[in-house]
Amino acid sequence: MKDDLVSLAGIFSQLSLLAFGGGNTILPEMQRQVVQVHHWMTKADFSALFALAQAAPGPNMMVVTLIGWHVAGWPGVLITSLAKFGPSSLVTILALHAWERFKDRPWRRYLQIGLVPITVGLVASSALLIAEASDQTAVLVGITAGVALLAYKTRLHPLWLLGAGALIGLTGFGQ
Repeated sequence: MKDDLVSLAGIFSQLSLLAFGGGNTILPEMQRQVVQVHHWMTKADFSALFALAQAAPGPNMMVVTLIGWHVAGWPGVLITSLAKFGPSSLVTILALHAWERFKDRPWRRYLQIGLVPITVGLVASSALLIAEASDQTAVLVGITAGVALLAYKTRLHPLWLLGAGALIGLTGFGQ
């Protein structure tokens, strides 16, 4: 278990520093480490923990805490939470001070413009990863594509889409 805790700390402290644009940008690497490298869970288990974390109130990166719990119980919760949120919080504090100090510099705008496509790509990659792990039938792929299209084309609140998905799941449709 000690080796797992060291591995969890290493993985999540690195991921903490890579999470440009939000926590979801690191989901592909998180899933790769947890499923493929360390074999702590299956892709379906990872997807289920992610869905649970997204449905629960609180930070959207609660999946980190759930992974820690799954791998090592309470010590895993503590280690993954500190490793994921500690380093990025320190860097954010330092970056905000620098950002304010150089607020009149033109390079700030170019940096922001350059980070947008990177963030969009990372978020899209995360969405594809979760969809691949969750959609085991053609019907589920269709539902995912339909919901993605609705979310993109309309102003429907995501909770309505989530509720519709839950109702579809309760019927057993697509299984």
